[in-house]
Amino acid sequence: MRTILIVAALLLTGCASPTVAEMQGRSTSTAAQQRLTPDGLTDVLADARKRVAESLEGRTGFTPPSGSVAAQHRGGTIAFIGADLGNGGINTVGQAVAEAAQAIGWQVTQLDGKGNAQGRTQALNQAVALRPLGIVLGGFDATEQASTIKQAAEAGIPVVGWHAGATPGPMPAAGVFTNVTTDPLEVAWLAAAYAVADSGGRAGVVVLTDSQYEIAVRKAKAMEEYVKLCSGCTVLSYEDSPIEDADARMPSLVSTLLQRNGDRLGYLLGVNGNYFGGAKSALRDAGRPATGPPMSVAAGDGDAAEFQRVRTGDYQAATVAEPMLLQGWQLVDELNRAIAGAAPSGFVAKPALITRATVPAGPVFDPPSGYREIYRKAWGQS
Repeated sequence: MRTILIVAALLLTGCASPTVAEMQGRSTSTAAQQRLTPDGLTDVLADARKRVAESLEGRTGFTPPSGSVAAQHRGGTIAFIGADLGNGGINTVGQAVAEAAQAIGWQVTQLDGKGNAQGRTQALNQAVALRPLGIVLGGFDATEQASTIKQAAEAGIPVVGWHAGATPGPMPAAGVFTNVTTDPLEVAWLAAAYAVADSGGRAGVVVLTDSQYEIAVRKAKAMEEYVKLCSGCTVLSYEDSPIEDADARMPSLVSTLLQRNGDRLGYLLGVNGNYFGGAKSALRDAGRPATGPPMSVAAGDGDAAEFQRVRTGDYQAATVAEPMLLQGWQLVDELNRAIAGAAPSGFVAKPALITRATVPAGPVFDPPSGYREIYRKAWGQS
């Protein structure tokens, strides 16, 4: 257990591994399960070009609402429970929570779920015993810990989550005030839109997913269905391969795909960037240029390793990134709202398309929307 005010080095620990909630993510309604393409879409090429252009401009989707509530209980302590503090994405969010907590006047006790259900239960039990102002779930499915979260509710401790479920917003059945995450369908559509727009509506696509994880399948199906709406595009195949074994399995899989499809293979769309680290050797051995084709595009959350491949044109053309630092600040704001008895903000940040032209200089995507000052002002701390 560590009490922290700010975590300085966590941004350097990139990891493309899925969080536990991504592994176990469940849709919250039948309607959510059925809707795999954007509502009212008639011209997919026009839609793809618009999505890509708007995302690359980066002007919208990252500014939280200015109206909030004043800081509650300055000097108090909150608990951040990371599903696995060895995961770079979780650590990045933990850093942002610590930074925002310092701004609002709180301290943070950080607890490690150690990458397994038992460790997460123990960490959550520790958090409840501390009687903090509130608890932040970092990267694991709230339904897994329903009984312990219920104990927190009975003790009057509000709970918010990051990637605590498959969709953003309140999770009343799980006892979570609100879940902070990008919309996984928006992530999938943006990745697919890049292929459709970049090819001028002529993309030959292979979709890569891992059926162990429901949210990965959902993203992959959404990418597949989006591309299928493009009359000049082709989904060449839908491949199921474990993310954790990408380095070992992808070289042979990519060799097979190249032999089977030849020059028709224009784009590899993966639910996670790990696939493309593993694909590099096969593409290089086949004499394919590092800048493509095929062009590799990830619909994950964007990490340091992916950014480096995109930055250097090293067998990855693009990725879709979550604004994880912004999300960490939002988690603190949502917890402050819960403590004050206010409603959740309803804010859902957009994912961002990262290409060589827009890749951050550092290891994390951090939109220049002024969100820190917006939150400080809302809390009365500016």
